[in-house]
Amino acid sequence: MSAAPLKEILALNRFDASRTEGFPEELAERVRRRSATFGASSVLFYEQPIEMVRAEGTYMYDADGRKYLDVYNNVPSVGHCHPRVVAAMAKQAAEINIHTRYLTKIVETYSERLLATYPEGLSNLVMTCTGSESNDLAMRIARIGTGAEGFIVTESAYHGNTALVTEISPSALKKRKPAPFVRTVPAPSGNDPAAVAASFAAHVEAAIADLRKEGYGTAALIVDSIFSSDGIYADPAGFLQPAVAAVRKAGGLFIADEVQPGFGRTGFNLWGFARHGVTPDIVTMGKPMGNGFPMSGVVTRPDLLQKFCEETGYFNTFGGNPVAAAAGLAVLDVIADEGLTENARDVGSYFADSLRNLKSRHVTIGAVRGAGLFIGLDFIGLEDGEPDTALSTHVINEMKKSGILIGAAGKYGATLKIRPPLCFSKADADHFTGVLSTILGNR
Repeated sequence: MSAAPLKEILALNRFDASRTEGFPEELAERVRRRSATFGASSVLFYEQPIEMVRAEGTYMYDADGRKYLDVYNNVPSVGHCHPRVVAAMAKQAAEINIHTRYLTKIVETYSERLLATYPEGLSNLVMTCTGSESNDLAMRIARIGTGAEGFIVTESAYHGNTALVTEISPSALKKRKPAPFVRTVPAPSGNDPAAVAASFAAHVEAAIADLRKEGYGTAALIVDSIFSSDGIYADPAGFLQPAVAAVRKAGGLFIADEVQPGFGRTGFNLWGFARHGVTPDIVTMGKPMGNGFPMSGVVTRPDLLQKFCEETGYFNTFGGNPVAAAAGLAVLDVIADEGLTENARDVGSYFADSLRNLKSRHVTIGAVRGAGLFIGLDFIGLEDGEPDTALSTHVINEMKKSGILIGAAGKYGATLKIRPPLCFSKADADHFTGVLSTILGNR
């Protein structure tokens, strides 16, 4: 049997708007209204969409009052509607919210607090509004800083949706390959930990050589440091080092996309790149930064930012506004005060072990990978061991019916992408594991 077809990232769990037969009339009408206004850009989840009305901690609630355990969303990283974040935003919004052309203490305070979590040398912060915007800016800084045009990414990477960043997001492209200045490399997978680093570096070196041959040069290697869209590849810790060294030898930079693995999610450090013992030249942040408030950022070396600003007049109206700074500061406080990085490590390890224990009872479970509270679980066919996309889709929708929200990742969409809020508990993990076991046992 051949491998499952490749999957575009938004298709992994997407609702088909043409299939509303059997829906309650009110829900069908809501879907029609959404489709009429959003058009082809509308993306809803699940075979039957949900209307969500409120959320708290690790749970969300729909219009009928049904409770769902959220094991999908990394945006509310410290928990849905965390009262300290909400209060900080409300207080600041009631005082002043303006762009960064004026001095405001909370913006400077936040910048200093955030930069204090970074390695020495990464001492400049540019505030933006979305992860896509951060990655777009990082690419521009890399090109000006190196004088090269080419970028290296993984085969199923997703880094955002601006025109430039879409070119380094192969999983978002439906009908064509990335731009000529982009080279893709396989995700750093393998059963032999010692071989992962060497193999990944070899693929990166081949991409560097090809970019040089075609006259683009290498501006940067950019990776999500837990390779989430590729199917979550975290180990062995340190495997990125030879690839980063190869890129720098070629005159390029290393950009760490921390939009998903950042802010304590891997359970090792606030930043995913720290597990690999490397210091990036540029770091990008997004979603979890404001726990749902739209804010993001780029951290880099002063020399790179200086060179960029000498050539480009850059300003961001909403990036770094005081309400964003208040939200971001509250997130840092909550992570520290509630020990959420440590919770991600402890609960994540417990969770991953529980999922691995299911393999002895359910042979359709393949590998279980990850770090902290970011775990990937593969589904495989009974007879051929190939990625089982159909089973992944079935499980996602059955778990939704059982009150658990989960999504998929990977080249074939056959990997459960498990990334709950960082306040997730062992009881939450037990509930998830029990429901998954029941669904697989009933199939």
